[in-house]
Parts: sequence; C-alpha cells; structure tokens
Amino acid sequence: MIGRTTPETKTVGGLGLFAPSRLIAFSLPSAIAASLYATNVPIGAVPNLPPSRLVVSAPKASPQINRQGSQVSINGRTLPAAWSQWQRGTSVRTGISDAGVAQTLGVELLNTGDLTKQPIQWFSGANRLILATFPVAPYRYLDITDFALKNGWQTQIKGNTLLITTKPARLGDVQQSLQPWGSRLVVDLDRPAPWQVTQQGQNLVVTINAAAPPAILQRFPPPPPEPKPETEVEGIRNPQSPAPNPQPPIPSPQSPAPNSQPPIPVVESTQNQTTIRVQIPPGLYPRVFSLPSPNRLLIDFQPEAMVERDILWAEGIRWKQQYVAITHQSSANDFPLLDGGSVNPKSQIPNPKSIDRFPVASLTINLRQRGLTLKPIWSDPNSVAGIAPLLRTAQLWQASAAINAGFFNRNNQLPLGAIKRDGRWLSGPILNRGAIAWNDAGEVKMGRLSYQGALDIENSSSLPVLFFNSAYVQAGIALYSSEWGGAYTPLTDNETIVVVQNNQVINQLPGGMAGKISFPIPPENGYLLTIRGKETSPVGILSVGTRVRINELFSQPDFVRYPQIVGAGPLLVQNRQIVLDAKAEQFSDAFIKEAAVRSAIATTASGQLMMVAIHNRTGGKGPTLAETAQIMQQMGAVEALNLDGGSSTSLYLGGQLINRPPTTAARVHNGLGLFLQPGLRSPSN
Repeated sequence: MIGRTTPETKTVGGLGLFAPSRLIAFSLPSAIAASLYATNVPIGAVPNLPPSRLVVSAPKASPQINRQGSQVSINGRTLPAAWSQWQRGTSVRTGISDAGVAQTLGVELLNTGDLTKQPIQWFSGANRLILATFPVAPYRYLDITDFALKNGWQTQIKGNTLLITTKPARLGDVQQSLQPWGSRLVVDLDRPAPWQVTQQGQNLVVTINAAAPPAILQRFPPPPPEPKPETEVEGIRNPQSPAPNPQPPIPSPQSPAPNSQPPIPVVESTQNQTTIRVQIPPGLYPRVFSLPSPNRLLIDFQPEAMVERDILWAEGIRWKQQYVAITHQSSANDFPLLDGGSVNPKSQIPNPKSIDRFPVASLTINLRQRGLTLKPIWSDPNSVAGIAPLLRTAQLWQASAAINAGFFNRNNQLPLGAIKRDGRWLSGPILNRGAIAWNDAGEVKMGRLSYQGALDIENSSSLPVLFFNSAYVQAGIALYSSEWGGAYTPLTDNETIVVVQNNQVINQLPGGMAGKISFPIPPENGYLLTIRGKETSPVGILSVGTRVRINELFSQPDFVRYPQIVGAGPLLVQNRQIVLDAKAEQFSDAFIKEAAVRSAIATTASGQLMMVAIHNRTGGKGPTLAETAQIMQQMGAVEALNLDGGSSTSLYLGGQLINRPPTTAARVHNGLGLFLQPGLRSPSN
C-alpha cells in the first residue's frame, strides 16, 4: 500500500491487481446490422411462418430458470448462441438470446419501445411477428416456444445444446440482376428455411438449410483450384512473394465502380445444406434478408447497407443505428495551391458545400437506472498485460454491453493511459490526454488528465515522478505498485530498480536488458521505483535505508475523486462546444490527419451516456478527428471523448458485435463494460 499526499493533504490508499470499417447490415436487415457477418457466428432463418400475425404474450409471473446453455444446433449444424429454459406456471418456455435468434435463425429485429415485446421479421413481410422478451443478465432472451410450435419445429435439449429440427426445404432458383444502386441475388425457396451469413475475406458466405437441385449446382460451379505458386517449395515461401494475410480485410472504403454484370455466385450443396459464396464488389456492402409470397432470400450489394433501427433493449439501454450527415464548407485551405501559395487555376475547385453520410451504431444508457453499472474491463482480469477481441472480453466479464476504450502497446500488450476501477489504479494517466470518470450514482466527468508525482526524500530535495503503473516510457522516475501486478519487468534497457516498503528504500537492483528479468512488487505498503535514462543522480540519493514519501498531483484533483476512470483521447466536446486539440494531448500528426473508423463516448443533456461506433462514410473513408467531433456534437453530446479506433472499434451488446463482423475486429486491451444486475426484469416479468 502506498501512502500518497494530494494537494488537499488527503492520504490516498495505494495503487494490488484487481481481479473480478463500415457498418453493415445483413439481412436481418435489421437485426444485427453487422454482427450478422460473424465468421464463427452464423446467421440463420427459421422455417415456414404463415402470413398471419403471431403474438407471443409476455410472461406475467416471475419464472424459474430450469436450464441454460451456449450452443444451438439447427438441423445438425451447431452454432454458438446463448439459450435458456424456464418454468412459468405449468408451461415450460424456451428462449434464445436476441443475438442468437438472429445469428442462427435469420430473424430480423425490428424497432420497439416496449421492453416486454420484440417485433421481428422472418419471411413475414409487413405482417410483423412479436416475441416476448426475458432478460437475464448478461443476455436478453426471446421466447421462441410458440414460434417453434407454429412452424412445426421439434426441439430438445442435449447437455449444453438446444437442438432444433425444421422441415426440409429446397431451392427453386438463383437469379442475378443489376440495380441502380448495385446488384442483387434472389434465392427462391419452396418454404422458409434457416440460413446463416458469414464473411470470409472479401467473400460473403450464405448458408441455407435447404437442398439445391443439380441444375443450379451446374449453373454456378466452383472455380477450378488455383495451381500452387512456383515461389513456394515444400511449404517454404519465397521472400519475394507476397506474405499471406492473417486476417480477413475490412472492405476497402472506395466509391463503387460501375458494374457491367452482377457478381457471379458459387453454389455448393451437401446433406440438405446449400452454401452460396459471392465476392463483395468494391465499395459496396452486403445486406441479406427474407421476403414471403413467394419465399425468397435476397442478397443485395449497395453503397449503404446498414438498416436504421431504434430498439429499447432493456431498462436504461437503447440500441440505435442511424446515418449522421455533416456538411463541409470549403475554405481557402481546401483549394490546391501552387508554390508560393496561389490557387492552381488548372485544378478542380472543390464543391463549396458537401455532405458526407456516416453509418453510426450507438447505445444510449441511463447510468442512473437501477440495476445498471459501468466498469472498466480488460482482456485478462489476472494480469495487466494481454489483448483479446472485445467480444471475448465482454463475455469473460459477463458484461451485457461494452465498447473498446483506451490505447495500448500492441507489442508488449500493455495499456497506454488511465484505467482506474473501484478506486484502484491498474494504469496511470499519460500526456494530459482525455479521460472519462464516473461513479455508481451515474455522475460522469470528462476532461484532460495528467499525473505529476513528487518523491519527498528525507534530508534532501524532492524528485519528480513522471508516471505510475504505466507502459509509457520516458527518461526519469516511474512508480509501479501491486496493482500493476505481482512483478514489474523493465520496459527499457539498463533501468535501476528501487524497492520501497513502509516508506523506506530496502533494496536497489540493476534492471538489465528490457523484458528479461521480473522484479517482485511488495504486495502491501510498498512499491517499486524505476529510474530510466542516463541521469544517475537519483540512484545515489535513493540508497538503502533512505526514508521517502510519495506526494501526488493530478491536473484535475476533483477528477480523481471518481472511483472509475478510463483514459483515451483526444477530448472532443465540452459544454456542447468542440474543444479538439490533439496536439496538446501529444498525438502524432499522422494520427491527427487520419480518416478512420472511430469509437467515442459521450454524455447528453439529459445525463445519459452514449457509446458510439462511427464507420466509413458512403463512398469513402471513416471520419477524421474533427469530423468525429462534429458527429458527436450533432448527436447531442454535451461532453465527448475519442477512444481507440480503426480496427479496434467494437461495440458489443447481448452476445454480439453490433457494428462490424467479428472477424474484422482487432484484439484490444481494455474497454468499458455495462453490467445488467442479475434478476433485473422487464416490468411485466
């Protein structure tokens, strides 16, 4: 434990590890807008639904949960999806998480402001179907009991798996056509059938639980296998040949090129299951959805594929997908100049006013709502180091919703910026960068935060302490407490390690080469100081037996009274005004100029919190920092903070990413996790 004195002369307890591209919509044209893409999490459709409206009433009494699991098998194909079975009176009900319903049955979630009912579309057209909701943290289950009976499904439970068997279906035809906005594939079916969607690189893969006739397979055969490149011999790649891409790329943000013909699919079928593979045209994005009378599956490729939606997901949590347009006014800086600064008369003059549309997925959260709690989360609760997909991290912590948050070093997998959970600093602030702080009462503050400690030395002057529990390295003194972990491993060569316990230096050790030796951190009433750089005077002053004391100074003393803090940056909006100054937060010029997919967090005038993911503009790249600030301001932000973005941008809800295909999301270190209190129910439950 470290004794620290703040400018308010309060002693603060020490720092011990705390344990606990483009937005696209797949057919579910609604449903899960991007997660429908999942590579390991397919999307499916359910068998026949009559055109009549099916209404499943919400439960009246508090049900008793009987069984739960994490896999759903559709006609023998096992897919990851949370399910639950509960007792209501004499009736046994079965539900699948809304993400699972979309990903395994092909159901499209429609707009709703009713906590107890979720309208859906599945081969039903204008005749909406309604399923009762059953929220059990961290998921929201949709009651499929009557839905399954209506469609003649057979269901049973085997261990961790919910087995669903539907009636056999058969493809009728596959038709291609060019459209003014792109291209379309129409798959005719003799009855509604389950289907799933995944993305593999630049290929869209639609799997349908239906058999295809030989004539269709002959019309759309797979291409012949490519010959093995001559540059490869016995699995050894020639250094001059291109390196394999380890991850599927995000669709390139470019204007769609005019197509003379629609993309040609490849159709393969085996054991009453048909797979349709089609390459995604450049600049276009897929949307897959179903229609009735006749039963059809439509695969569209268009510049704007996201379906706008507004779903009250739980008390205090609203999920929205929308396009946000911002207007650009050209200035003198926008015109191409000749040497000397004059405008080049031969250059094309920009449009004096242009409008860009950005697809935005967001969660609006009432932190004052009983049963909702926001906490920092990170990839490994038992270590400060490590990165993982946000999808996995959110599920590990059992969060109902989450967004990626702070920056990190992808090489050593350590955080770069503030992370404070329940009053304990996992990582300290750096470079006066933007941060968000909050408490359990729902009070939120954003601002720029820096740390400057002072090491008071007995019978000597004070020494500055630049950082604590930080992977950001700079010549000088840094401090590491047990909240960093059980040990510290030097981040640079030739550091000097000073061990302090009970406010006294008890040892001084050479750090050696970076990453080679780990030094235990005293678990109680102690810490390590590391001295970096060529300055050696502190080494002589901090001899064994020297009495020392740490005094803390934060750039915003009232900021650190909050028990939860996460740092990122730059700060975008304060008091409804854009305050972007990335240079002041020491971001690089390349970062400042970059146009990329963005994550952001904001507060509104009504005191709610917004988690926001902004993707590539129509026909172009993602927003710049300045455009991100404009978008947040336009969305009603009173305060807004930029978070880590690009491939890190991930927005999670109820078991799925709702902003992008999981296979295109990079691993991240930390995020903001929203927790739904166990047992919290919608009013009628």
